[in-house]
Amino acid sequence: MTSPPLRVLIVDDEPPIRKLLRMGLTAQGYQILEAPDGKTALELLVQNPDLIILDLGLPDIQGLDLLRMMRGRNESVPIVVLSSRSDEVGKVQALDLGADDYMTKPFGMDELLARMRAAVRHQLQVHGERPIFRVGDLSVDLVRRIVKVRDNEVKLSPKEYELLRALVQHAGKVLTHKFLLGELWDDLTDPQYLRVYVRQLRQKIELDPERPQYVLTETGIGYRLRTPN
Repeated sequence: MTSPPLRVLIVDDEPPIRKLLRMGLTAQGYQILEAPDGKTALELLVQNPDLIILDLGLPDIQGLDLLRMMRGRNESVPIVVLSSRSDEVGKVQALDLGADDYMTKPFGMDELLARMRAAVRHQLQVHGERPIFRVGDLSVDLVRRIVKVRDNEVKLSPKEYELLRALVQHAGKVLTHKFLLGELWDDLTDPQYLRVYVRQLRQKIELDPERPQYVLTETGIGYRLRTPN
C-alpha cells in the first residue's frame, strides 16, 4: 500500500510560474493546489496542504502579512517562500515570521525540490523527534548529550552544545541570527558572538571547517544544519 501524494499549495499571481511549478511538481508525484492571490490561499488552507510555496508579491494581501496569517491558522505546515525580492532584510523578516526557507526568482527546480524535502523532513522531525540525529559522519544523542564524528566522541562546551542542539531540532530550516541569539543568550544581539561559537563548533565537527558540510551559512541571514539525505 503506497502513501498518498503530498499536497502542495502554490500561491503565486503569475500564471507562467504556477504552470512551471505545477508541471515540475506533478512530475515528481505531488498533488497541486493553486491560489493566484492571498484570499484564495487562505480559503485553500482548510484542505490542509502538506507544504506551501508562497510568493510575497501578491495583488491583494501583502506577502508578509499573509505569511503571518497562515502561521496563525496553521503553525506546522512547511512554508517555502519564493520571491523576486533578494534583499536580506526581506528574507530575515519572512524567516522570523515562520517561513521554513526562502528562495529567490529565478530558481532551479532541482534546488526547490531539495529545499521542499528538507522542510518536510524538518516538520516530521519536530512532531516525532528522534533521540539520535544522524547526518553523514555526525551523530547527536539528544538524550545523553553525546556528540560523535566518525564514531569518535567530540567534547563540546555547554554553549557549543546548545547551539548544535538548536540546529538539530530545526535541521533543514534556516535559523536567523536573531533566533539563535535568543535561544543561546538572554540579552545579546550582536551576531559576532554567534559567529565565534559557530566557528568553534565547526572546528570540532567539520572535516574541513573552511568548507563546512553540516553547519551551512545563509549569508547575512543565519545558519542551517544539513538534513539526512
